[in-house]
Amino acid sequence: MDHTAFVLHHTRPHPVPLVPEVVLRGADDVIALWEATDELAPPFWAFPWAGGQALARHVLDHPDTVTGRRVLDLAAGSGLVAIAARLAGAAHVTANDIDTRSAAAITLNAALNDVTLTVTTGDLLGSAPDDYDVVLAGDVFYDRDMAARVLPFLRAAATGGATVLVGDPQRAHLPHAEFTVLAAYDVPVHDALESAEVKRTTVLSPK
Repeated sequence: MDHTAFVLHHTRPHPVPLVPEVVLRGADDVIALWEATDELAPPFWAFPWAGGQALARHVLDHPDTVTGRRVLDLAAGSGLVAIAARLAGAAHVTANDIDTRSAAAITLNAALNDVTLTVTTGDLLGSAPDDYDVVLAGDVFYDRDMAARVLPFLRAAATGGATVLVGDPQRAHLPHAEFTVLAAYDVPVHDALESAEVKRTTVLSPK
């Protein structure tokens, strides 16, 4: 399957509500696109999720977090956070997501915003996060299994000296006691995905 053609067919450019500096290809009809993917999981690459929006906003408002540094956007989805990091002056940004359609969407979105990213689809969570100065993770605590896998990776990155930032819209599986809240945002979201029009979303770092 031509994933780039699929993304182009089902999406069009939209400014990101909380981050209007960035334009992403997104779906107008959530349910129709989800059905077209023929997958149980929603198309994470087709919408700017709350955690990613908050994290991207924070990075653009605090460019010193990433300027001149090597950055990983973990579970990148649409590539929003990776694009924000590049716009904020990161020296090199890797956008990682195991979904091959996500990789196609990230590549298209990077071109829309005139930035260069390295896009990878390998599963990084079993490896050591040694190659990055900053690890950014937007909305990665959405279920128990993902939380159990991502938390050790983030801990290892922080222990190794990387700056680790997480964007989270009050997901149930975030271990709040392990994190410090740096900022909070009221993020516009798609009500068909979140059963809400606005989600209170925090940017956090490990304690």
